[in-house]
Amino acid sequence: MKLKNIMIVVNDIEKSKAFYKDLFGLEVVLDQDGNVILTEGLVLQDAAIWKSFIEKDVVPQNNAAELYFEESDIESFIKKLEDYKEPVQYLNRLMEHSWGQKVVRFYDPDGNLIEVGTPV
Repeated sequence: MKLKNIMIVVNDIEKSKAFYKDLFGLEVVLDQDGNVILTEGLVLQDAAIWKSFIEKDVVPQNNAAELYFEESDIESFIKKLEDYKEPVQYLNRLMEHSWGQKVVRFYDPDGNLIEVGTPV
């Protein structure tokens, strides 16, 4: 068995495509009827479609999972994040763990948690 993709639910596909392209450099691989596959295996799905499948409400900012990215030049990424065209909501700003890794945690426009850290 092989894990193929990670899917997150979004309210505005176009806004989310721009967010993940502008900040992380992810490109669209496939865009089809409320489902978008990005490079690196990230899939965006329209919240209305997801709700119809699971017949439950979507709970943003539930802090139950996160997308994790690594960036060796974390200071440049922080600058890009701070300069982003829309305000970013942080869970924690840049910090350093006791083992020396620097990380920042924030939410995408739909409340999906993201962590960006320096390589371990």
